[in-house]
Amino acid sequence: MNERLIRRINREQMCWRAVDVERLIGEEHPARAIWELVGKLDLGRFYERIESNAEEGGRPANDPRLLISLWVYAYSQGIGSAREVGRRCEWEPAFQWLTGCEEVNYHTLADFRVEQREELDELFTQVLGLLSAEGWIKLEQVMQDGTKIKAQASGRSFRREDRIREHLERARRQVAEMGDPQAEGESNRVRAARKRARRERQERLERALQELEKLRTEKQGKRAKDRAQVSVSDAEARRMRQADGGFAPSYNVQISADGAQGLIVGVQVVQERNDSQQLLPAVERITARLGNKPRQMMADGDYTNCNNVEAMVAAEVDYLGSLRPSGAERDMTGSGRFPNGLFTYDAEDDQYICPQGKRLRYQEQEKRKGVSYRRYEARFADCRDCPLKPQCCPQNRSRGRGILRAEPSPVVEAFRQKMATAEAQTQYRRRARTVEFCHAWIKSKLGIRQFHVRGLIKVQMEMLWACLTYNLQHWIRLRKLRTVLAPA
Repeated sequence: MNERLIRRINREQMCWRAVDVERLIGEEHPARAIWELVGKLDLGRFYERIESNAEEGGRPANDPRLLISLWVYAYSQGIGSAREVGRRCEWEPAFQWLTGCEEVNYHTLADFRVEQREELDELFTQVLGLLSAEGWIKLEQVMQDGTKIKAQASGRSFRREDRIREHLERARRQVAEMGDPQAEGESNRVRAARKRARRERQERLERALQELEKLRTEKQGKRAKDRAQVSVSDAEARRMRQADGGFAPSYNVQISADGAQGLIVGVQVVQERNDSQQLLPAVERITARLGNKPRQMMADGDYTNCNNVEAMVAAEVDYLGSLRPSGAERDMTGSGRFPNGLFTYDAEDDQYICPQGKRLRYQEQEKRKGVSYRRYEARFADCRDCPLKPQCCPQNRSRGRGILRAEPSPVVEAFRQKMATAEAQTQYRRRARTVEFCHAWIKSKLGIRQFHVRGLIKVQMEMLWACLTYNLQHWIRLRKLRTVLAPA
């Protein structure tokens, strides 16, 4: 039987190949559009940081236009690791086209991402200005929303002060021992890398102690302060509830999206677990970046409280939000007790009368979460011997039953009436599909479900990169759409 002739694969050979770099990617490839768009931006502040020059010499620096384009394209492909970007530059056509088949060290990429904070912030503002000049940003309606993104830390990395100090002392000893010139079996490069890693760990532990003191000042009560813990991996992260109901070290990412095209006009990373204090700062950031404040802001119930409603009126910004129903009276004893409806209000004497005929007299005025309350309380002697105490206020051991009566704010009442209209509800329904889409895109398309860097300042910069990428991607889409729709 004749043997079939087959061309065998030989992978044990070296070969030379001519590469036409310009033809590595097609004319419509996204990398080309990103390179072109970045080239139209003013990158002067990035170039000013380059120290080498023709007169004094020095090693030529990587072009900031290249590094910006690499990071924007990498994030657009869901890549956030500097090492991975460096590897892609060696073999992936789009990255090779951007670099011209030249090597880019991953250390250079990693440093560039986090070391030029002011320049990146100015670049983000510049892009917003150009988008606004082209009419894509109008600030007629701006939607605000927050999301929790996991930190580069494990939930098991949280420690109390005594354990942190123990680890810190050990880290200091290890750093000192690394200076031993008699160490054998290690090259200078490996020794330097080990020393750098241990020094960074020591610095993280020192930051953890500083953050622990900060956290203690925020907590109330001696027991809470004694139990305070921080992560030794990322001290500035906080335990936050995730969408699945669990808790993880995270940061709270605040995004403001313009209602015209869904472009991001504001971003901030905060440590606070809730959004109640983030509305007015968001308006101030937008005003500072674009020179104009939004005509209308929209946010969900996490932002909508009496303080924020009044602040938006004072700032002359129309506000639409989901305000939870409020009762005129608030039970001070918790659920499962006699409801407030069983108490009769005597308007003439400004007192409440309980089911046993005892009176709850006015005590003082309180303000909770921006709402003013009048507090009424029964005498402890009246409640102590009352046969209905087990059903009314069983946990009160030294005070009588209390009730808080809200004093309605005219501003809040006007807001409630506005939100009850069909027009306000129709406008408010646009909020979710605009700003929540931004969060979904950043997590799903850009791959930022967990930060790739540590520390509040660095994660803020990573979010700036992500939002810059998001806006540039949609700017490219809008430019193509305008070209298609333009009359022949």
